[in-house]
Amino acid sequence: MTAAPTSVEPRLLLSAPTRGDRIFRGILSGSASLTMVILALIGLYLLSGALPELRADGLSFFTSFRWTELGPFGIGAVLYWTVTIALISLTIALPVSISLALAITQYASARVAAVLTILIDLLAALPSLIFGIWGLIFLQPRLVPVSEWLSQHLGFIPIFNVHGTNFKSSAFIAGVVSSLMIMPIITSIAREVFSRSPQGEVEAAYALGATRWSVIKTVVLPFGRGGIVGGAMLGLGRALGETIVVVLIVSPTFLISPRILESGANSVAALIALRIGEAHGIAVNALMAAGLTLFLVTLLVNMIASAIVSRSRSGAGVEL
Repeated sequence: MTAAPTSVEPRLLLSAPTRGDRIFRGILSGSASLTMVILALIGLYLLSGALPELRADGLSFFTSFRWTELGPFGIGAVLYWTVTIALISLTIALPVSISLALAITQYASARVAAVLTILIDLLAALPSLIFGIWGLIFLQPRLVPVSEWLSQHLGFIPIFNVHGTNFKSSAFIAGVVSSLMIMPIITSIAREVFSRSPQGEVEAAYALGATRWSVIKTVVLPFGRGGIVGGAMLGLGRALGETIVVVLIVSPTFLISPRILESGANSVAALIALRIGEAHGIAVNALMAAGLTLFLVTLLVNMIASAIVSRSRSGAGVEL
């Protein structure tokens, strides 16, 4: 009688890749490489167009608050309002998106969850022009009383303090409309992350007598923290580049002000859209420099989001 082997060595399965495997791998590698090449070409094109303006104005292009027809040019105020509108959008969209994702994955029935998921996907597919027109005609008149209420009751906070009575065409209204556009992005990522919460830990928590909210607080939310942050930053990147909503709603200004309820704001994307048609000479190079700035900022935000998700526990099954 022979003795049982004390250890079992893994059996190596070696097979040469077939022609189909090589073709498929080549297609995937080519697609990934093409994406990087296109991204690099866009950056190089913007850089080549921006160099004349960057040589002319230098760092003052990023710090000054002026924009004339033939120069000098500066996007300091424009960058400020771009970030401000994006942060307003994120502040409104993030809690709503997380709540909606939790409702879909933890509370709603399968049929209701399927309907809500479809509606969110449809909302994400709507063109920004539709949001802009709807925000201008429908939402703005209804948000003006909200702005007045915030100014009357929270005016001691600088961002809610308004000099005058013009509450239209403000950064606040543009941020509210933009928040509706980034909400589907954050909700989709958060829903995907929450649905992948470890079932064993969830069942163990219920077995110990935990309530549904306790399970969400101790298992679901900690597991999905990385996905929430990544989705929020992707939504922030989308809000930073929003164009048509800002063009339709805000009154362009090149001054920095902490008052978000007051008329007047701007963004890099809106500046380019409004000025590119009549620009010539060095003004075109200035707009290219503004576009390069927005390109780099958005790229940086998306890279940070991907890094956070990939390094988090919840990033194992989520692709950004």
